[in-house]
Amino acid sequence: MNILWLKAFLLTQLLEMPVYVFGMGKEKSLPSRLAIAFGASALTHPIVWFVFPRLRPVGVSFVAMLVVAEIFAVVAEAFYLRWCGVRRAFLWSLLANAFSVAIGLAIRFWG
Repeated sequence: MNILWLKAFLLTQLLEMPVYVFGMGKEKSLPSRLAIAFGASALTHPIVWFVFPRLRPVGVSFVAMLVVAEIFAVVAEAFYLRWCGVRRAFLWSLLANAFSVAIGLAIRFWG
């Protein structure tokens, strides 16, 4: 297993899960909210990490790749959350992903 990916995945979960759990309110049990929150990033993170960087060798800039990857993550996670019955799924997906990408970029460039 790629240790760098694992660290990034765990950091993403640490940052995004509380946003999703908070966003779901008390509609579902805490174990259900935690499972749904974990599932959102678990579905998209490997694709963002391993698939989207393959666009770079064909001349796509890091910034363009990041924008497309994050749009994919926000939209895919919003659909997943909506499928799980989460209200305002797009809003929570946007907030969670914006938070984690901001922290991730800060660590990458200043960490």
